[in-house]
Amino acid sequence: MKRVVVVVAGVAMLVAGVGSANGTAVAVAAREAPAAARQAAAAAVTWAACPKAPGKSASAELECATVQVPLDYRRPKAQTIKLALNRIKAKVPSGSRHLGTLLINPGGPGSPGRNLTEYVASSLPADVAERYDIVGFDPRGVGGSEPAIHCMDAETFYKAPRLDQIPRNRTHEKALRSRAARYAEACGDRWSWLLPHLTTENSARDMDRIRAALGEEKISYFGYSYGTYLGAVYATLFPGRIKRLVMDSTVDPSGSWYTLNLRQNRSFERRHRQFLAWTARHNDVYKLGSTVKQTSFAFYAMRDRLRSHPAGGVVGPSELDDTFALAGYTDKVWPSFAQAWSSYVRDGDASGLTDIYTRHGKNDAADENGYAVYLGVECSDARWPRKWEKWRADMTRMHRKAPFLTWPNAWYNAPCAFWPVRGGTPVQVKDSPKLPPFLILQSKDDAATPYRGAQEMAERFPRARLVVDQGGNHGVTLAGNACMDRHLVAYLRDGTLPRDGSSCAAAQQPSPAVAAPQAAGRSRAPTCWACSACWTC
Repeated sequence: MKRVVVVVAGVAMLVAGVGSANGTAVAVAAREAPAAARQAAAAAVTWAACPKAPGKSASAELECATVQVPLDYRRPKAQTIKLALNRIKAKVPSGSRHLGTLLINPGGPGSPGRNLTEYVASSLPADVAERYDIVGFDPRGVGGSEPAIHCMDAETFYKAPRLDQIPRNRTHEKALRSRAARYAEACGDRWSWLLPHLTTENSARDMDRIRAALGEEKISYFGYSYGTYLGAVYATLFPGRIKRLVMDSTVDPSGSWYTLNLRQNRSFERRHRQFLAWTARHNDVYKLGSTVKQTSFAFYAMRDRLRSHPAGGVVGPSELDDTFALAGYTDKVWPSFAQAWSSYVRDGDASGLTDIYTRHGKNDAADENGYAVYLGVECSDARWPRKWEKWRADMTRMHRKAPFLTWPNAWYNAPCAFWPVRGGTPVQVKDSPKLPPFLILQSKDDAATPYRGAQEMAERFPRARLVVDQGGNHGVTLAGNACMDRHLVAYLRDGTLPRDGSSCAAAQQPSPAVAAPQAAGRSRAPTCWACSACWTC
């Protein structure tokens, strides 16, 4: 019912704006209003029980639905695509205690938001969760949305061990470049009609279609990592549609994706060295060296050996890179990663490396879908260098300072140099008096979304409040830091914001004697749902 009122009210404002100058426009708008109302009613969400996925269990409270959105917002009545949604409905009835919809996004781009809904609903205090309809959605092209894009067969594309991502000569570099170009070409061959429309701006417009279909005049939004940038673009385009807004692990809204990836290389290097320092402090357990210099030597010696002797026949240097990048996102894996590394180096036991690769680094069809959408969005959002000489010069220079991630990150993004759709001009993120004050939560040593980005976001939105976690994990709420969670919960509960300059102590680093808890099968820790470049999560 609210959906109809919103659309009709929008038409009424249009009439008021032009009616005095043109009586014909008033009559036309009046004739169109009933049609718009009928279209709005037809677009309303119909919830039903979620289909059971093979081998997975879901809460009985979880409901699923789809929403149709325009493929091209310049031609909204032409072709449509479907977005997959799920929700856990509020337990309190509509009224003063019901807080409406909390739309959530885990980042990516390319991550399926429906995977996060149950986690957020169960992690928030009951007196907060029960007051929101917590809604997750798979963005266009992702997961259960239709179409979900795939560009290459995952088993073939990710077949391990892959070519080392650090090129040793021009021939080696050419092979890696050809692999990136083939992937871009394959995406263009399969999805030329869709790729021009995979942008952050269109995803933000999709969010507003979801809001309207849910019958809400305003929604609250909680985004991790890339989801913070998506939220900022939504706030720029639709500032009057937001009730509450939370950003966790914030993407810098000012730069191109190419530039931000260069910055990310430096931040991952710092975080990797923190992991090396932690390992050195626990040399009595791991015996890999008592200084960062020694543990660094041990790490890169292991990486060199894996080039000619892949662990278990599958974990070469590229698989090692993909796996150990997760240690930049969260210190919860440090004990198990250091133990696997130590067992391989000291005892010749490769089982630990193959185990953590299988759990955290190995990619499947779902990951290839996420990768295709990641590239589709980032390659299209903004301009990328098209001359490979620029990439080579930048990466060669950066590798000297940040060898841990520079080349792996470059090859992950390299298809953008060959992408069939030229990058456009991103939305200029900016404040509006219609926006409510909102909350930014950020760890100071975050590798995936460096602290500088949160500072830039706070400067663009002066009424927002930034709270700094003094640690380095990515995704700082609902992941073990009680102080950060208190700020999140207070704001979601009643809009309470912290004082300027608020901070929280880092969560205690893990003990080397206790490995991170692992679920059966591949780990999907909450911190990994919050990746800006979710290629290891």
